[in-house]
Amino acid sequence: MKTILATSILIMSICFFPMNTFGGCVQGDCINGQGTFVSSDGEKYVGQFKDGRRHGQGTLSSADGAKYVGQFRDNMLEGQGTLVRPNGIKYVGQFKHSKIHGQGTLTSADGKKLVGEFKNGEFVGK
Repeated sequence: MKTILATSILIMSICFFPMNTFGGCVQGDCINGQGTFVSSDGEKYVGQFKDGRRHGQGTLSSADGAKYVGQFRDNMLEGQGTLVRPNGIKYVGQFKHSKIHGQGTLTSADGKKLVGEFKNGEFVGK
């Protein structure tokens, strides 16, 4: 009886709660290669992986509509990329440790631009 109950619970879990409900690799090689990973909070990454981490070129989209296209290193935004926020703010430039850092252009939703040097997420000048 216990075996039948355990088997029934396992089958119901698989049918009603598929593994990608909790997040996981849905296509390709998300360890060392090219793949698609969807997290339980709706974040989706399509791109290159190294040792199970985002590493190389990829696209990261969040459930709130933000989108980053660019380079990653050890799961962080690192190198050249483009970030577009749901409120219309767009940044094109360099990132370091997932922060705007280096040369770039920040454009507001109404078209105003800051062009120059950014450090740790803040504009420091031309």
